[in-house]
Amino acid sequence: MMKRKNQVCLEENQQKQEDDLGAQFTDKFVQEPENVTLLLTLLEEFDFHVRWPGVKLLTALLKNQCAQVQGIILVSPMGVSRLMDLLADSREVIRNDGLLLLQQLTKGNAAIQKIVAFENAFERLLDIITEEGSSDGGIVVEDCLLLLLNLLKNNSSNQNFFKEGSYIQKMKPWFEVGDDNSGWSAQKVTNLHLMLQLVRVMVSPVNSPGATASCQKAMFQCGLLQQLCTILMATGVPADILTETINTVSEVIRGSEVNQDYFASVNAPSNPPRPAIVVLLMSMVNERQPFVLRCAVLYCFQCFLYKNHKGQGEIVATLLPSTIDANSISAGQLLCGGLFSADSLSNWCAAVALAHALQDNLTQKEQLLRVQLATSLGKPPVSLLQQCTNILSQGSRVQTKVGLLMLLCTWISNCPIAVMHFLHNQDNVPFLTGQISENLGEDERLVQGLCALLLGICIYYNDNSLENYTKEKLKQLIEKRIGKENFVEKLGFITKHELYSRAGQKPQPAFSTPEHMLFDHEFTKLVKELEGMITKAVLKSSEEEKKEEEVKKTLEQHDSIVTQYKELIREQDSQINELKEQVTLLASQNEKMQSTMTQQVSQIQQHKDQYNILKLKLGKDNQQTGNQAEAAHMNGLQPEELSQLREQLEELQRQNQLLQTQLGEKDSLITSLKAEGVSSAESSTSEVTVLQREVEMLKSQLQRQTAEVTQLQSERQELLRGSDTTAAVPGENSLYTEKIAELESRLSAQTAENQKLKEEVKTLLESQESMEKDLASATSTAAIMQAEKSKLQQEVQESKKEQDDLLMLLADQDQKILSLKQRLKDLGETIEDEDDLDSKDQFDDDDDEEEEEECDE
Repeated sequence: MMKRKNQVCLEENQQKQEDDLGAQFTDKFVQEPENVTLLLTLLEEFDFHVRWPGVKLLTALLKNQCAQVQGIILVSPMGVSRLMDLLADSREVIRNDGLLLLQQLTKGNAAIQKIVAFENAFERLLDIITEEGSSDGGIVVEDCLLLLLNLLKNNSSNQNFFKEGSYIQKMKPWFEVGDDNSGWSAQKVTNLHLMLQLVRVMVSPVNSPGATASCQKAMFQCGLLQQLCTILMATGVPADILTETINTVSEVIRGSEVNQDYFASVNAPSNPPRPAIVVLLMSMVNERQPFVLRCAVLYCFQCFLYKNHKGQGEIVATLLPSTIDANSISAGQLLCGGLFSADSLSNWCAAVALAHALQDNLTQKEQLLRVQLATSLGKPPVSLLQQCTNILSQGSRVQTKVGLLMLLCTWISNCPIAVMHFLHNQDNVPFLTGQISENLGEDERLVQGLCALLLGICIYYNDNSLENYTKEKLKQLIEKRIGKENFVEKLGFITKHELYSRAGQKPQPAFSTPEHMLFDHEFTKLVKELEGMITKAVLKSSEEEKKEEEVKKTLEQHDSIVTQYKELIREQDSQINELKEQVTLLASQNEKMQSTMTQQVSQIQQHKDQYNILKLKLGKDNQQTGNQAEAAHMNGLQPEELSQLREQLEELQRQNQLLQTQLGEKDSLITSLKAEGVSSAESSTSEVTVLQREVEMLKSQLQRQTAEVTQLQSERQELLRGSDTTAAVPGENSLYTEKIAELESRLSAQTAENQKLKEEVKTLLESQESMEKDLASATSTAAIMQAEKSKLQQEVQESKKEQDDLLMLLADQDQKILSLKQRLKDLGETIEDEDDLDSKDQFDDDDDEEEEEECDE
């Protein structure tokens, strides 16, 4: 035996020396980063005798000096990509050793983990796992799973990338276990264990709540949770796989309402079928089950109730008298059985499980007060609350006492009714003060601290409904029998316990031995919350409390005032929002009006430009007409032609006068419409716009008439100029006769057009009447648009000013026409005397005869 031990020691020393020597060589090698860079370059060689030893060497370097080699590879161009290419090598030896290399490379380096993940590592690894047979595969599957764990654990970026890439759905086939679960190989157990760990990494409580919730949702939607529940209820599954599956299901359902509801509906394949929760609780309170399995079931039950008020109500309901079914075993019956069992571990687990059914749920705390227990035949039933204190006073084990005290503290905290029920029993307070004041051993100190916490809760959440146990009397009792400082010191024993901080690290119960199961994770949060408040409540004097009560009353009054102001502010906010909506509506209407006015201004500007052009033309024509009139006076025309032209001119002037009269009527109508129509912004503006368009059309027609008059005058002047040549060349009289006929035809066409204009004016008058009716109906909306009346009046005044400018321009044009008429009259005074015209014609004939006689001679 001594020789064998010496040989083992020699081998261990030799291995240690070799490892030390390898570390020294590695340190020398990586001092020159070019060596590692050269090695990465050599890995690109496809030659087996170069590539495979390179992989081995780099793996050894990483094992010996991981951080240094990782840093060199990270800064090396395409360094990680070259190593990822090893997974695509067709030679399995290189591919498998490449997996080992990547395992070493990705240890503890988040940057390299991200690069490897974005080099499509997830897709390649999942393909290799599938090719190798998933959970039935060999060591290669294990290496792939270990590499996946390195990439995902504590790396939220890679976890999100894994979820977004729909790789969670590809994990479901891993857990398709058949009915025959006998004869599992050690490798299959290892593979499935690692697969379950991968699922837990994605839904770990330490992850961000949003990421965990999205992964939980994806696992339910793809059927992964359902598959795990199938393994949970299957027979023949190895104990360690079953335990890890329970832990995995726990974290998949923790805090997810949909997943928790599904888990509540799962039934075990038994006859008759039982809920999975009941089957699991049966294992938890069974002292013959493995310790780790019982811890896993407790964790599963805690996760099922985490932020699940519906589930909490269902569990408490199984304890109420109206819902107890004598023919079936319920979760409440199992918890009560474990609570009062002879096994201290069952007591602790049942107490903690029941405490989670009451966590942050005031309704269920009050409901649980109704539970009555029949302790023995012939004795009246006692409440569950009283039975817990009875067991405490019977001298149970420390683990049982701790479990019951945690249950009672959770139960009565923030529940004054439960505090009153607890204090109503005259034996409870003396028992607590007796436990706190005694000098007990090291193991009992935790119990003393918990008793102090329970008594402090009775003070802090006391509503003073019991005269014998008001806040002040309880504090006086503590001061007389325990001492305030001693009480606070005993209360501090809880947080000073070595197992307290360990329990507060993570929600899962992780204990090496059953004796270490003393604290629950959620209870540590409650202690942190209550310890300071209870200390202040106990140390305060009655005067300070009175002051605080006065301050509270003042604050309550202030709060009521603040509440009133808040309500007033809410009302004002609603009014402001309504006014904002009205402002927005009016602003939109204003924009429409502005656009309409802009269009009107642009149209008026166009008419101004057209009028200026016509004015220029009219000036030139007037000048030409004056010249032509003088020529006509010199040359003369036939009286018939002049009289016809005069009549046509007078007719055109009368039509012009009529059009001007109609234009004035339209302007007055527009003015009255504007005065009445400001009450209806959109409708009145549109009607005014229509009338303005019609006025502009009449103006354009008037301008065309003026142009026709001007053209007739110019042709008349041409005739006057041509009269002289007509006297000299009698053969051209026919040409002028044709011109006169053409003028007569044009005059007749103009007369027809004037008749058409009259009809249009009549139609406009009719439309005016209909518009007046429409405006009469529009005045009913005057009150709504009264706010914009002043703005619209200003805009109408601007429009009226523009129209007045146009009317002034038209008046100038009329004045010029009148002056032209006067000039024609001045020029035509001698032409109107027929005798003068006859004498003139006779004189012209005598001249012609004399010329003929001279020609004959």
